[in-house]
Amino acid sequence: MGFLQQMLLSRCAPPLMFIIKRTVKKQNSNPTRLAEVGRLETIKLDGKYETGQLFLHRIFGYRGVVLFPWTARVYDRDLHSQTKPTPSTKATTAQPPQTTITQPPSINSNTAAASNATETGKSAASQEYFPPKSSTDAAESVSAALKSQLSEVVNTLNSAVSSNTSSSSSTTSKSATETKSNATSGTNSTSTSSNASSSTSSTSKDSNSKEIRGKVHTFYQVLIDSRDCPYIRAQTEAVTFLGSQDSNRSLYAIPGLDYVSHDDIMPYSSTDKLPLHHELFDKFLNHVPEKQPTFEAKDTLKSWQDKNHPWLELSDVHKETTENIRVTVIPFYMGCRETPASSVYWWRYSIRLENLGMMSVQLRERHWRIFSLSGTLETVRGRGVVGQEPILSPRLPAFQYSSHVSLQAPSGHMWGTFRLEREDGHMFDCKIPPFSLESKPEDPITGQPIKMD
Repeated sequence: MGFLQQMLLSRCAPPLMFIIKRTVKKQNSNPTRLAEVGRLETIKLDGKYETGQLFLHRIFGYRGVVLFPWTARVYDRDLHSQTKPTPSTKATTAQPPQTTITQPPSINSNTAAASNATETGKSAASQEYFPPKSSTDAAESVSAALKSQLSEVVNTLNSAVSSNTSSSSSTTSKSATETKSNATSGTNSTSTSSNASSSTSSTSKDSNSKEIRGKVHTFYQVLIDSRDCPYIRAQTEAVTFLGSQDSNRSLYAIPGLDYVSHDDIMPYSSTDKLPLHHELFDKFLNHVPEKQPTFEAKDTLKSWQDKNHPWLELSDVHKETTENIRVTVIPFYMGCRETPASSVYWWRYSIRLENLGMMSVQLRERHWRIFSLSGTLETVRGRGVVGQEPILSPRLPAFQYSSHVSLQAPSGHMWGTFRLEREDGHMFDCKIPPFSLESKPEDPITGQPIKMD
């Protein structure tokens, strides 16, 4: 059945309530059928959304449900740049700084070799909704924001459906390294020797290094409705885990699991007992009609959260904007695997690119620098990312993908650039914000990270 998605709004009482409807058009059939999805609720300006809250993603338009929240430190380099920030950047300066992070050293050309980088999967970027600070005009502002944001959702879904006809509807995570998977498309990886201690000490005095302050922000672990997966520009198998030490699979993924910023949640309610299609929905959540939201966590969700907490935990988010292209990086530690020769530490990271401008751009190349605390520096170059050269346009401004990196050291740093081509032919390098790769001490018997006080 061909599937055309469109969001229609009809105002109804009480205020700030909208009916969300989906248009479904069948092949060889003239009439269309409107199916009610639910009623939009007021966006939360303060506090957190609870487990079981249904929502629409503000950028990608997919239906989802909140499982549990994460508290992360967001390091936005735009807030500390010497240039005047854009209006959307300025709005993020409302919260006071909480913690600090220092830019990793820019290592000299005589720096050393040997670490493994891998790149897998895909997914998309995110914009931010900045709520009003005044309580008197909050309702009016939120109502206007809902209308504006849902219009964006309509455009996103329609554009995604159109583009879906010329691309595959889903992807699977792969464990092949970036350099291997892109060998046929011209990926080059080089490394050079270095004295790690001397490079670190010399760059600590570098005048270009700057201290970036982080602010606390809420993100959510969510499930994605499987019916929407073919129509969104976000990887639906982005959350991956290391297989057990004795497993034949080095990596495995849970489809339809995502991380969503509080600002991208558009809450709604539904009377449907099964409003979301996902194999884990009824295993994790109970329907409780008298509660709000009308779903609550089962013991299985709590057990799953406790068991996988170390590998799911989101702690740091890094952002930087170059010529209206915002890059967001979220790293995750995955664990350590022992080999006869050494210990190999694994991380996954999510990359989001978002076009904040009016001109379309296309990602042409990537250039990564990966520094390991063992004293090695690896350079990775190649065409596109995960086999794609995505276009970021005003209609489809966001793209997100996930990748992996492994080091033979418990920590390191990554940074780099994306080479982008604007629709007028202008080529420029978009900075990827530097981010740390930090491991966690693990129990040698259970393999689980040791909780630190």
